[in-house]
Amino acid sequence: MLLTKNNKTTITAEPGKQEIIITREFDVPRELVFKAFTDPKLYTQWLGPRRLTMTLETFEPRNGGSWRYIHKDQEGNEYAFHGVYHEVLSPERIIDTFEFEGLPEKGHVILETAKFEELPGGKTKLTAQAVFQSVADRDGMLQSGMEEGVNDSHERLDELLEKMKK
Repeated sequence: MLLTKNNKTTITAEPGKQEIIITREFDVPRELVFKAFTDPKLYTQWLGPRRLTMTLETFEPRNGGSWRYIHKDQEGNEYAFHGVYHEVLSPERIIDTFEFEGLPEKGHVILETAKFEELPGGKTKLTAQAVFQSVADRDGMLQSGMEEGVNDSHERLDELLEKMKK
């Protein structure tokens, strides 16, 4: 089922599969998109819904490195996430794990692969695959408001990349 096609972002979750595929094109070279994923000063400017602020606690975008960040809303509620980088291959691919710390039980680890494909005209296609441990985990993520976060993040990333291009 196709969930979202908003300003070039497509979120696809096929029934019965343990994955979500997210694609989006950006009108900048892939080196810039990759940099936005690996530079802490840039990363905090675009990741997550606009209504939340982000604090990076750990950010080591390299093979074997780890990451952890906290999003905070206006009421002071915090949402923490963490993971480990398995592969960071500039400017082609990032493979990492993703875990939301707010779930009552542990073990809901997601394996993420972000591919940065160079397109003609200095454009980039980002394809992000998230593989869940079960269809129930995947469906839970879809029902959690993930769509808003992805769309807001991509819009913010697009705005940031336009500034970086100039």
